[in-house]
Amino acid sequence: MQADEVYIRRCLELAALGAGSVSPNPMVGAVIVQADKIIGEGYTSPYGGPHAEVNAVQHAIHLWGKEKAEELFKTATIYVSLEPCAHFGKTPPCADLLISCQFQKVVVGCLDPFAKVNGLGVQKLREAGIGVVVGVSEQACQWMNRRFFTRIAKHRPYVILKWAETMDGYFAPKDSMQKWISNAASKQLVHKWRAEEDAILVGAHTAIVDNPSLTTRYWTGKSPKKVLIDKNLSVPLDAQMFLTEAEDLIVFNAEKTDWKGHLKYIQLENFDLYLPQNILYQLYLMDIQSIIIEGGVKTLNHFIQAGLWDEARVIVGNSNWNEGLKAPNLDKIPQEEMAVGDDKLKIYFNN
Repeated sequence: MQADEVYIRRCLELAALGAGSVSPNPMVGAVIVQADKIIGEGYTSPYGGPHAEVNAVQHAIHLWGKEKAEELFKTATIYVSLEPCAHFGKTPPCADLLISCQFQKVVVGCLDPFAKVNGLGVQKLREAGIGVVVGVSEQACQWMNRRFFTRIAKHRPYVILKWAETMDGYFAPKDSMQKWISNAASKQLVHKWRAEEDAILVGAHTAIVDNPSLTTRYWTGKSPKKVLIDKNLSVPLDAQMFLTEAEDLIVFNAEKTDWKGHLKYIQLENFDLYLPQNILYQLYLMDIQSIIIEGGVKTLNHFIQAGLWDEARVIVGNSNWNEGLKAPNLDKIPQEEMAVGDDKLKIYFNN
């Protein structure tokens, strides 16, 4: 592996530390290298805070002192997993910072497709006389920010389908009673996934039968915003979803629009017409970059039939029921499979 790839891979490791906190910004890592030695590194702070490049520069200054760090920068290369921004947003342009630091070279994993950046950051750097290399480990860098890229390109959140099924393909009992399929390790993994995404969605039937809280209580991290599809507002207000006020609860329905603090009712006209499309566009307008669809079968099938999903994570438990409600069918072969205790995790991508 070339040295540039090694340092960009380190950028990606750093970028991943921002999962669940930087949205709707992308996850970015930055590494400063001088004389084959890392002298500073950083990743994007929670939304509204400094970007990866700023944190890497500040880290170097902390380690070496301002005067020494500024001298080192002049013969250093800064590696960044995503093109430095060129516009004023919540923070000043990172491209301007790199120019002021007089870095000798900038290595960029991939370009930023956001219209106010998209090549402009690289252009600024080159016009300032800084050597720029673009496209190192490009696919891995694009994959890191698949949520951000999907939102920019498709004007909707990145959609992850998630469900558990038995070995013989059943999703739930016929009698609508709650019956657990997956093991404790899988349950903890699901809570980790929730902490990494902006929102989580269920339908009214699941909210009534399972009464989920949709939190991350088995994992350290923020709980996602909750999204409920409830056409006729049939879910009682004492359901677990309604009891916590730390996260927004967005209720898509056919009855009313009413925003009160964390509780947001959004009425959809012609409710049953293009339901997944309308929900995802509304969430896009609310700066929600990614969402997990957790069920039930009717809700999952809405998104599957519309082709509006990017990734599916299916946990197959170690049991056979012989009867029940059949799990959704993606009609695809999983691209990844792995064991989670005695469960099996199958991952599908819609590409």
